[in-house]
Amino acid sequence: MADAESGVSLGHDIPATIGWSVAIGNSLPTVGTGDTVELWDSLAATAYRDVAAARVLEPHLDALGILEQAGTNLASGADPWNLSAIGVDEDSSWGVFAAEGPGLRVDAHQSASGWTLSGRKPWCSLAAHLSHALVTAFVGDQRRLFAVALDEPGVRPHDGPWVARGLADIVSAPVDFDSAPAVPVGEVGWYLSRPGFAWGAMSVAACWWGGALGVRDALLASAASERADQLAFVHFGRADAALWAARAALREAAHLVDTQANLDSRLLAERVRAVTADAATTTLAEADAALGPGPLVTDLSYARRVADLHLYLRQHHGLRDAARLGRLAVESETSG
Repeated sequence: MADAESGVSLGHDIPATIGWSVAIGNSLPTVGTGDTVELWDSLAATAYRDVAAARVLEPHLDALGILEQAGTNLASGADPWNLSAIGVDEDSSWGVFAAEGPGLRVDAHQSASGWTLSGRKPWCSLAAHLSHALVTAFVGDQRRLFAVALDEPGVRPHDGPWVARGLADIVSAPVDFDSAPAVPVGEVGWYLSRPGFAWGAMSVAACWWGGALGVRDALLASAASERADQLAFVHFGRADAALWAARAALREAAHLVDTQANLDSRLLAERVRAVTADAATTTLAEADAALGPGPLVTDLSYARRVADLHLYLRQHHGLRDAARLGRLAVESETSG
């Protein structure tokens, strides 16, 4: 998919897609600043055009939102954490590396010359292509967020293992840090405790929704054909209703976030992600049943969308996330 104005093959040409993300990222709002609907609509529109492109754009925008919540505004010169010391500017491209894994740990150490990070971090998407990343690291037993320049000698991205057929070019592999210079962003524990932590999780859901909308188009074409039967209408209707409900949930959540409603942001995020993940999964299942193997083996764009979306949806952890939602909902209902 080429961007009509720039000619960029979004989602296929990764360096160009990153450059495009940086360019439009500087003009988009951040979550919770009054225009969350516009932001999520932009993410959904990007995923509708190409799921992999949204997978590049979303973490970059998430990082910009995190930095803004920490008081940083590069456009106005607000740099309270001295990010300029590691070469950060308005042209920086960002990832957010906050995953943890069994036996893997990144520790932060402070000396007279500043902070450094050492250890291995899993699931670092596009680390070999981005200029900077926000990385969680342990300070004693607690985690703190740090900004790191990824071209430092002490940063070594792995090129795999990555045999994915979906999001094939969005390599998410470990990164080794060896006394890599870092700049703290926020105080100890701030990254996980800020309201925006849950907000970013809903931005991912907006991408799922947009990606699934493209699958719905294939169901619509089938249901609108002269050969359509009652089953074609059933499959399309189920997907349409599920995605309509997910869109309504995203709109309501955007309003609640922007108005700073008095509710648990974590519970809101879990509800939105559950509804949207279920809607996207329903759409994929209905498309499989209605369309059969044909488009999966003859339509490159459709097959790629389905594979990309299947993998992207694995950021929702199924029954584990459902259990967390149930626990948060019980706590909300019984705490008063």
